[in-house]
Amino acid sequence: MRNLRNLGSQFTIPIPLDEEGLIGRECPMPECEGYFKLQQGTGLKGENLPGTCPYCGHQAAPDQFFTRAQIEYAKSVVIREVTGALLKDLKSFEFNHRPSGSFGIGISLIVSGQPSPIRHYREEKLETEVVCDRCTLRYTIYGVFGFCPDCAVHNSLQILNKNLELVQKLLAVAETQEPQIAKHLVENALEDCVSAFDGFGRETCRVFAAKAIQPEKAAEIRFQNIAGARYRVREQFGIDFAATASPAAWAHARRAFQKRHLLAHKMGVVDEGYLSETGDPPSLLGRKVSISTPEVRELVTTLQSLGGALFLLLEAKQ
Repeated sequence: MRNLRNLGSQFTIPIPLDEEGLIGRECPMPECEGYFKLQQGTGLKGENLPGTCPYCGHQAAPDQFFTRAQIEYAKSVVIREVTGALLKDLKSFEFNHRPSGSFGIGISLIVSGQPSPIRHYREEKLETEVVCDRCTLRYTIYGVFGFCPDCAVHNSLQILNKNLELVQKLLAVAETQEPQIAKHLVENALEDCVSAFDGFGRETCRVFAAKAIQPEKAAEIRFQNIAGARYRVREQFGIDFAATASPAAWAHARRAFQKRHLLAHKMGVVDEGYLSETGDPPSLLGRKVSISTPEVRELVTTLQSLGGALFLLLEAKQ
């Protein structure tokens, strides 16, 4: 059985990359089994570094993150090699003794068959590509938010900043349009600011909820009302993410969030609630709220600062 012995007791099987140079990974936790992809050679360098599931945060050795399809592929390669070698060895035992004499009986041994087929697979298409801004790992996930599979930092702040960059681009487009279209784009930009910060704040509080007094309540904090969110974050985590903002910047952010509330729920018409929250003149009651490009740009700057403060304070909290 020379061919079979020559295979040895171990196999090295390269896992093929997809067309974008990424390799699939799967969380080993049965309750998660989240699928993601990453680009090898980016991210942290070193040996025996743990891998992290971007969805549930579970950490384990990198060889625990092979996907089921990859494992089945590797098994099929091994079985093909073994069956192929075995067939070659059996072929060496073939013989054909022809009959001799008037009543001779011929005996022959013919080996037939093919090696077992390889179970090929294709990596799945995912929704969001991220290049971690801390370790430079390139990875893709379902959804938007997730932990970096290499350095384990959560990407919520990075996603917030990218969304706010898109707002800046939208405002630049608005400046090239006629007044009616520009007004619509600026209003959309304001709504995008609030939605981006709300999504960021919710996800960040959920990720760090274990550090809160009441984790269940902390995971449910909403940021569409930024003043209310400041109070609830302070109550649950004991931090004040708005303390780094100047009083003027904080007041501007509160007013902008109130304007967005009017756009979303009141067709942009000023009501008593808005006046009470902002202290704007009563003469504005019943009028359409005005929103300018510089106003939204200032909000972008403030939200970048507030977002960074919230994330870093929660990350550092023991």
